[in-house]
Amino acid sequence: MITNYSKNIIAACFTVVFLASCTKLDLTPTNDLTADKVYNSVDGYRSSLAKVYGAFALTGNATTGNADIPSEIVKDEGNSDFLRLYWNLQEITTDEAAWSWQNDGGIQGLHEMSWSAINPIVNGLYYRSFFQITLCNEFIRQSSDENLSTRGISGASADEIKKYRNEARFLRAYQYWVLMDIYANVPFVTESDAIGSSLPKQIERKDLFAYIETELKAIEAELADPKTAEYGHADKGAAWALLSRMYLNAKVYTGAERNTDAITYANKIITAGYTLHSNYRELTIADNHLNVDENIFTINYDGTNTQNWGGTTYLVHGPAKVPGSISGSSGDWGGLRCTQNFVNLFEDNTGNTDKRAQFYTAGQSLNMNELYMSTDGFSSTKFRNLTRTGTKAPNADPAGNWSDIDFPLFRLGEVYLTYAEAVLRGGTGGDAVTALSYINNLRTRAYGNANGNITQGALTLDFILDERGRELYYEASRRTDLIRFGKFTTNTYLWAWKGGVKAGTAVADKYNIFPLPSTDLSANPNLKQNAGY
Repeated sequence: MITNYSKNIIAACFTVVFLASCTKLDLTPTNDLTADKVYNSVDGYRSSLAKVYGAFALTGNATTGNADIPSEIVKDEGNSDFLRLYWNLQEITTDEAAWSWQNDGGIQGLHEMSWSAINPIVNGLYYRSFFQITLCNEFIRQSSDENLSTRGISGASADEIKKYRNEARFLRAYQYWVLMDIYANVPFVTESDAIGSSLPKQIERKDLFAYIETELKAIEAELADPKTAEYGHADKGAAWALLSRMYLNAKVYTGAERNTDAITYANKIITAGYTLHSNYRELTIADNHLNVDENIFTINYDGTNTQNWGGTTYLVHGPAKVPGSISGSSGDWGGLRCTQNFVNLFEDNTGNTDKRAQFYTAGQSLNMNELYMSTDGFSSTKFRNLTRTGTKAPNADPAGNWSDIDFPLFRLGEVYLTYAEAVLRGGTGGDAVTALSYINNLRTRAYGNANGNITQGALTLDFILDERGRELYYEASRRTDLIRFGKFTTNTYLWAWKGGVKAGTAVADKYNIFPLPSTDLSANPNLKQNAGY
């Protein structure tokens, strides 16, 4: 029966829910909406798949049936949005961002790198990712060949649904990658695990890497060809992009370099017809759905149909003191600012030379002398809820509250950087001359000419890390990058208030991964906490 199952997962998906739902699964739903009625046609499956995709951009009721959701998350539904949770852990923990409101649940301790297993943002992403995995598992289970046959669905209809099933497998693989990257060793469930039959077992990080790799390769040939799927749907390009990113970070996840594989899958994307969008400042604005030249896979937001206080709405309103006339919104929340260490990656932070430098400086100091002071640190104007002609967002709400900006989870600019880094790290299948050309393509776009281009001798790993910062900032990759370069927790790179010290300091290596929530550890004896927590 699907309805009682859905009641449990809509709040969140975690061990307590798996166990508690056991006694309810055989009850007849009061609204008589069963799986056989939902999944009885292509349209029914399409609608259900839309809910799986929609979970990336929607929040829902975080309180229903879920006593273990952190109370701080419940108070602000925007904090239960996947992107806001993920972005906070990837960015506020680094040189790229700080948040002014230290009383917001979970914020205090993120930039200082002093979080614990009861931090509501750390716990919230864990629950949210498992919620989305459970949605995927249910769709995959309901779209099995056996279920399609039992329901009399065959021929072209069955083939269409099988395509949807492979998209759901990609979305599940992506969420497991998030969990592997953030928490390392996590509970593991697939469509083969009966709901509520047992407590999930824990999977080691290297084994989860192997599972995700196997899944992506299994569905690779079955996904739509690059640039042919409906906008916002996963295709081969999305699978290749995730594989390339995983392989670049493979030593962190498994202890073994996979740079040749990173180049192989970067090449698949580069030769598939993607091109750099001509204007960098159009990558993260309200009509960036038009950027099908560079976008590979996005989370889609709409000012009318995906209204929540997370997602790109957070990235539009969050930057401190940015006027609504610039952000395309009803105003700022006085929250997000950048450390001077990040701003100084740009030779000219005005944006007059490198157009990627998009900072609001009026009334803002460059130096972050106080961590929780909204005027300390420049603010980013990278996410603007205006079109490329400067007009209102296509689906703007009258109050100017909600964002129309799609968030690029993967785009070609990152793939160019992956190729170049993997070559420098010794991967084969690429070459240094081509790597340099890709980097200079990015810099030519940024500068509008060849003035910012570099020579072969300047293309070093340290340069790549800085260039990733300049190209990909606020796109939720900084923490992962710093860890790969050995600079996240160590003293080899310090930024303002790292470790809770104004000038920055090294912290314990345990902070390279986040802890599992204490609530899940208490409920599931199969789980072991990450070392040091």
